[in-house]
Amino acid sequence: MATFTRISIPLATVMLVGGAAAGTAGATAAPAHSAAQSETVQSEPDTSRKAADTVKVKKGKYGKILVDGKGRTLYLFKKDKKNKSNCQGGCAKEWPPMTVDKKARAGKGVKKSELSTTSRDGEKQVTYNGHPLYRFDEDEEAGQTKGQGIDQFGAKWYVVDTKGKAVVNKPKRGDSPKPENTDGGY
Repeated sequence: MATFTRISIPLATVMLVGGAAAGTAGATAAPAHSAAQSETVQSEPDTSRKAADTVKVKKGKYGKILVDGKGRTLYLFKKDKKNKSNCQGGCAKEWPPMTVDKKARAGKGVKKSELSTTSRDGEKQVTYNGHPLYRFDEDEEAGQTKGQGIDQFGAKWYVVDTKGKAVVNKPKRGDSPKPENTDGGY
């Protein structure tokens, strides 16, 4: 395999030099490319799609729970039936289902045998232990669990443990949410 050296010349410099070489004020010449300026770009696998299709385990205030490949918490909806979502329309906007193109990938700590998909409006929604999985639109960052225990759209929403069960307990001791910045009441 040949080794290439990457030479980087800012476009503005090339355009300025090219314009001056053309000998006219305000004229710009197309930048000349030499073999030394060219570089070979190898295509890399689409890792962002793989991450989006992956279910992983993360340890947090509710113990070990399921998250997507980007670390966003996954939830189950108590109104759902085995492998059947009962969250449509406005519900699916606030609780976007985790969908995949082909199949879900099992990350470390996830039982591959429990991971599957179910049909949903022409898409494949990821399921774990028969529970369709969702994210919560108010979880803005990885690891947030703002949707835990919310009663919305006819039933409660819970984070999912590694066995595929709803985590209904309170946060573990010492893992309470951080207090918001206040002036201390003064």
